[in-house]
Amino acid sequence: MIIALFANMRKKEAFQVAKQTTQFLEGRGVRVVARDEEAADLEVAPLSSVDQEKIDFLISLGGDGTILRVIHHFPHLDAPILGVNLGHLGFMADIPLSKLYESLEDLLSGAFEVDHRIMMEALTASGERCLAVNELVVHRSPNPSLIDLSIHVDGVYLNTFSADGIIISTPSGSTAYSLAAGGPILTPELEAIVITPISPHTISNRPLVLMPKQQIEVQYLSPYDPVEITYDGFSRYTMATNEVLSITRAKKQFKMVQLEGSDYFSTLRTKLNWSGQVRYAELNHQ
Repeated sequence: MIIALFANMRKKEAFQVAKQTTQFLEGRGVRVVARDEEAADLEVAPLSSVDQEKIDFLISLGGDGTILRVIHHFPHLDAPILGVNLGHLGFMADIPLSKLYESLEDLLSGAFEVDHRIMMEALTASGERCLAVNELVVHRSPNPSLIDLSIHVDGVYLNTFSADGIIISTPSGSTAYSLAAGGPILTPELEAIVITPISPHTISNRPLVLMPKQQIEVQYLSPYDPVEITYDGFSRYTMATNEVLSITRAKKQFKMVQLEGSDYFSTLRTKLNWSGQVRYAELNHQ
């Protein structure tokens, strides 16, 4: 078995956790590889030295941002990802450090399932293409006032939003920027796309959930400075007045390891600090 290890070395404990993880896996006969620039420090083989189609799993040590960087920087790697959380808020990286070795044992013993999650692809007016795991955002950026964005779905006019911008989100991204802007939470296994306006001028402009097979076109109408397009918080493009951003479901998916006993709703309660308690009706015995 070959496992590729990706650690967010900006977190001070990441190196030590990566070393311990490597020792644990190698002690069970697993071949561990890491990014070429980190392999020597971790005393493992560099990623480029193995047939990357033969990598069985990717382990991410960090947070959701670390997983996003792995997917974007290594799009050719198709192995399922196990996310270990070294931070605080993480929905994809949902394994706490306290359960690291228990989770690795489950992974090696096959006590898991693999979730296939959708991604989006966008085409800019200038012909640039980008993939998004979580969301695509069109934002007013340097403009000091609201902007007008026209939305078409499968060529049919939906609405013109006067807002700070618009978020187009996958289920995986529904707990990220879209949630902060008032969008709904979608369970990760759903196949759907969410359109969430950012601070819309009209209160009746609400988030909308669409089937992923539908094509979404966002046109910038305001005669102002170009607006900004971001995907997953990484790369940035600009869109001038009257230009159109076209968004479709990507052919590529990404895979997440779901260990047996994992509970998405428990993760939600924990990460969002929900304080509800299970309550039972009191029976009035006569």
